[in-house]
Amino acid sequence: MPKIEEKQVVVNEIKEKLEKSASVVLVDGRGLTVEQDTALRKKLRDAGVDYKVYKNTMINLAVQGTQFEGLAPYLEGPTTVAFSYDDATTAASIINANLKEYKNLEFKAGVVEGTFYDADGMKVIAGIPSRDVLLSKLLGSFKSPMSSFARVIDQIAKKDETAA
Repeated sequence: MPKIEEKQVVVNEIKEKLEKSASVVLVDGRGLTVEQDTALRKKLRDAGVDYKVYKNTMINLAVQGTQFEGLAPYLEGPTTVAFSYDDATTAASIINANLKEYKNLEFKAGVVEGTFYDADGMKVIAGIPSRDVLLSKLLGSFKSPMSSFARVIDQIAKKDETAA
């Protein structure tokens, strides 16, 4: 297969992943040991995140004309890309949780649900709880007043029964 066709296959692969992604995070993992990189990849894979190294030129070609175009200036040096499909904060959260342990790991930039963030912005995004956690907190906040209301109604009903 000629080189141009090989490159087009890779660009198309990246484009497909971009189209399905809720978020994309660029990471510089220069200096990670093989053991550290393998452990990080496993955590991300278990969470449903694609984490792969691509050539910057291939990523640059894939992001042109998309909502991910803001990532282009950050495509210098070694770049690993994390694609989150279901929960937009998953990749950033997992990577952020490993920043303290893996000193050589750092955010470059990212796009979350169409909005571009630099490295500092990605750290803020990483602190946002997952969708499931937020939903459970919301439901928990509904449960307390509802259960109190149900107890009051139950007491009123019991009082009416004893009065009759």
